[in-house]
Amino acid sequence: MSGGGPEAAVGGEAPAAGGNKKKDSLGTAGSPAHLIIKDLGEIHSRLLDHRPVIQGETRYFVKEFEEKRGLREMRVLENLKNMILETNEHTLPKCRETMQDNLNQVLQRLQAATDSVCRLQQREQERKKIYNDHLIASENQHIIQWEDFMKEQHNKQAEVDEEHRKAVERLKEQYAEMKKDLGKFSTF
Repeated sequence: MSGGGPEAAVGGEAPAAGGNKKKDSLGTAGSPAHLIIKDLGEIHSRLLDHRPVIQGETRYFVKEFEEKRGLREMRVLENLKNMILETNEHTLPKCRETMQDNLNQVLQRLQAATDSVCRLQQREQERKKIYNDHLIASENQHIIQWEDFMKEQHNKQAEVDEEHRKAVERLKEQYAEMKKDLGKFSTF
């Protein structure tokens, strides 16, 4: 776009509308004013219009950056590929073997622990059953003892009531005799 400013349009080519007056005032294409304006346009484009230079530098920078980036990415991808191959060929088989060996040991230990827990749980259930049976037997024994105690208390109450009744009867008889005897003595 060198010479793309307003001066270039004035000096080189006439605009589509209203440019005839300026062309007439400046003179013909070979006039000294026209040459000066053309030179000014070139000077302006060289001094002030740096777009072509910047575009070239930008293209060069982008090209270099992409090449370096591409090389760097290629190295990274190559390193990743080597690492993946090494992992697949060496590390994974070792890990798999170690895991299977350790997993078998862990499974054996887990099975042993499960068996131990089952035995302990079974023993605990047996203990609870024995304790519950003992508790029920003890409760039944206490109920029987309580019933025996209540029967014994009822029998003792009946005996005491009978003795009391007999004692009251004896006392009544004794007082009735004493009253008779008193009745005999009072006549004297």
